[in-house]
Amino acid sequence: MALTATVFNFIVELADVDRGVYETLDLKLAQHPSETNEYMIVRVFAYCLEYEEGIEFTRGLSTTDEPPIRICDPTGRMTAWIDVGAPSAERLHKASKLADRVALYTHRDLRQFLPQLEGQKIHRREEIPVYAFDRAFVDGIVPLVDRRTKMSLSVTERHLYVEISGKTFSTVLEPTTIP
Repeated sequence: MALTATVFNFIVELADVDRGVYETLDLKLAQHPSETNEYMIVRVFAYCLEYEEGIEFTRGLSTTDEPPIRICDPTGRMTAWIDVGAPSAERLHKASKLADRVALYTHRDLRQFLPQLEGQKIHRREEIPVYAFDRAFVDGIVPLVDRRTKMSLSVTERHLYVEISGKTFSTVLEPTTIP
């Protein structure tokens, strides 16, 4: 019997001072059976940090031809491909040809991940920001996530502050480029 996705509900009070975005987000997302909790929470954070009109979660891990998060204009044209985790160079190359903008959010160790992309063909590689969450930040939050989670996420000068279940976590999220 095939395993099915688990649906999670997140209520996120978003205050992104850097971009002037203040919203209450009611997010429903399906966690694919092979998706780790770490990947899922980074996917939620990436959605919040990229939030704008036209943003949506896609089918994620169940399809390889679309990003976990995309932003489309009113005509349906994809304007941003937001990837999560450790995508291949081939996937990033394809993404930067399909969308005006590509961004990558990861909880992986960049010292291990980025060398895998070095020297690989990636269209507009210098325009793809890579945001790596501190592993301790993600590991502290993951045990507090349940199927119905409320949290607040504030961003000021790329400093992230997350309050969840009465606990506060913070990290700095600086963009890195692909070598």
